[in-house]
Amino acid sequence: MEKKNQSNGITRRRFVQTGSVFAASTIFLHLSGNKVFGALNSTQTENSIPTVTLNNGIPMPILGFGTHSLKGATCERCVSEAISVGYRLLDTATVYGNEEFVGAGIKQSGIKREELFITSKLWVDDSGYESAKEAFETSINKLGLEYLDLYLIHRPRGDVKGSWKAMEELYEEGKIRAIGVSNFEPDQLDDLMTYANIKPAVNQIETHVFFQQHNSYEVLKKYEVQMEAWSPFAAGRNGIFNNQTLTDIGKKYNKSIAQVSLRWHYQRGIVAIPRSSQKAHMIENLDIFDFELSKSDMQTIAKLDLNITQFPEWE
Repeated sequence: MEKKNQSNGITRRRFVQTGSVFAASTIFLHLSGNKVFGALNSTQTENSIPTVTLNNGIPMPILGFGTHSLKGATCERCVSEAISVGYRLLDTATVYGNEEFVGAGIKQSGIKREELFITSKLWVDDSGYESAKEAFETSINKLGLEYLDLYLIHRPRGDVKGSWKAMEELYEEGKIRAIGVSNFEPDQLDDLMTYANIKPAVNQIETHVFFQQHNSYEVLKKYEVQMEAWSPFAAGRNGIFNNQTLTDIGKKYNKSIAQVSLRWHYQRGIVAIPRSSQKAHMIENLDIFDFELSKSDMQTIAKLDLNITQFPEWE
């Protein structure tokens, strides 16, 4: 997701006050229905976010914090607050123009580096073998880190083959714990597999209740590539925060539309990285592990699929 979101006049969903408090004692519930991409680790982390095991054996939190469009002091504050309330997966990208602020927020949090899972992405302008290596060094220097947990090719454009070779070498050198892609369609992933020596661990794509990506879902499962949602709330588009179906399901569990949406991703085994600049919403988004959507709920949500992107300007 490389362009700044346009304001669409949609009010962010009302924060639902519930009796539950996000804490280390959060109950882990089994996934219903679909099998996860990687192996789900049922052992709770300190902050009670379950992890998926990527195809190279690396654990990745199944719920994280996105930083797209966050800049400057606001970005620094949000990252620090997100870590303070329990997030350990943080997502940024070269094109977001905020890696230095994400790094400052990480430093401000005081959390040990090894407790975090940090993702950044290689932009199209930096594609190619030499350029990718230079861009990676720029990213980790801006972040103030010695390594990344996950590095993705942001878009399937430019010299993807050269970029992938560079990333494989960085991976072998221990500078990246896992490598992957973003916004790759099934045929583009098929092409990558013809020359990749190391299989991508993740494909970060648009997926939410209005664009459920069933074909990509099955292809990624076949390749054992973890599916990750870069906009689990569709950036508020198509009236998601006023959707009556999601509202009605949420009332059954005393949960908000945002929580129902994130729980839907979770039960499909999809990593999600919602973004918010409000601490209350950060906490709300984490409070999804004390309920389980029924099979009927999942089937009802499946009917919301429009099978079309909600971000046509980014295609």
